[in-house]
Amino acid sequence: MKVYGMLTVEELRKQVETGDIDTVIVVFTDLYGRFMGKRFDAEFFLEDAVENGTHCCDYLVTVDMEMEPVSGYEYTNWERGYGDFHLVPDFNTLRKVSWLERSAMVLCDVRENETHELTEVAPRSMLRKQVDSANELGFTAKAGSELEYFIFQNSFQDAAENGYTQLKPAGWYVEDYHSLQGTREEHFNGAVRRHLRDSGIPVENSKGEAALGQHELNVRYAEVLTMADRHALYKQCLKEVADQQEISVTFMAKYKDGQPGSSCHIHLSLWENDKNAFPGNLTEGPIKCSETFRWFLGGWIKYMPELMVFYAPTINSYKRYEAKSWAPTRMAWCHDNRTAGFRVVGQGPSLRIECRIPGADCNPYLVYTAAMASGLDGIRNKTEPPPIFEGDVYSAEELPEVPKSLREALVLFEQSEFAKTTFGNAVHQHYIHFYRTEVEAFESAVTDWELKRYFERI
Repeated sequence: MKVYGMLTVEELRKQVETGDIDTVIVVFTDLYGRFMGKRFDAEFFLEDAVENGTHCCDYLVTVDMEMEPVSGYEYTNWERGYGDFHLVPDFNTLRKVSWLERSAMVLCDVRENETHELTEVAPRSMLRKQVDSANELGFTAKAGSELEYFIFQNSFQDAAENGYTQLKPAGWYVEDYHSLQGTREEHFNGAVRRHLRDSGIPVENSKGEAALGQHELNVRYAEVLTMADRHALYKQCLKEVADQQEISVTFMAKYKDGQPGSSCHIHLSLWENDKNAFPGNLTEGPIKCSETFRWFLGGWIKYMPELMVFYAPTINSYKRYEAKSWAPTRMAWCHDNRTAGFRVVGQGPSLRIECRIPGADCNPYLVYTAAMASGLDGIRNKTEPPPIFEGDVYSAEELPEVPKSLREALVLFEQSEFAKTTFGNAVHQHYIHFYRTEVEAFESAVTDWELKRYFERI
């Protein structure tokens, strides 16, 4: 299948010579999943950065949402002077960016200046390590992200200036699979489908979702690192196209009381010798599967609570987990059952595990890192999954619940020997500090909820 929009360095050079491209955006993702980097004059990029890459301040893996460097990290800090790390372009990601004028983009691996080793706390480095672990076991992982988002008629600037209190959804009734409402939003969704397609991200479809102004756009599955890259680019595309149209989108897990949240269902399968390793002769309910499938699923479920911070990384993430909301509240796996955290779908070559726990606010590199690490450990240790569940998971009080807050999830992560052993102590401590900072920032803030509740009546 031809993937439109992808470029080799020579193809980039030709388009620079003709004037079709004059800017190359060089980026990596920070701990939140945001793109950070530089815009290069395309000629200088070809002359210098193709061979040498570029450098960025290493404080970018220690900043908070406001871009303030947070004290207390061991990796880099004021005492160490916040030096540089090296951004090395991954030319497998070089593409034309169709939604920006005369622009190309390349994603980078982050490496240490002196050793040239991957920076171990960088999210893409962490996923690369799990890809290597899968390869050592003889597997390639294939993945797909299903992202949901809300569309608003307000521009991002207007929304911010009004304190996000007067948001006007693009739709005025529930539009789940609804073609008429989808037509009303096609000026945006159609534009981003075409831009993604023309920028090296093959698209399957888009559809209305279960709330006012909520939509989902699905891109084709790929090897897991490529899928994480596509996921990050997808979010960037939608935000920038919304900005151009003077509207806005949000990938918050739960933007408003009384509305469903926005999920990021992730699909994973392991492949061996170009064949899906999950189908087999074993029977689990209606599923015909292999031991590889069972052990991968067993490990994934076992370590979900301990790595929950990677699936639900913000204070807001946990507001999404409500019964009867399409978001899972309990740990269970089922066949084609949307009340479960783990839903097994497909059959034969398409057999895969869908995890419905992550929200749209997840960092794709971290969520796939957690899933891969857990599942591969399950294979190594032949971890048995719990029995397949049938029925309404929401009402099954005997099943364990997902963690209910970032603080609760953080405690489990702090205490996790699996996380410490798998990612290394330095990485474990780095992310403990990152999520602790997020918790403390919220707990020290005065919210609108408090003002409305207590200002007059307390």
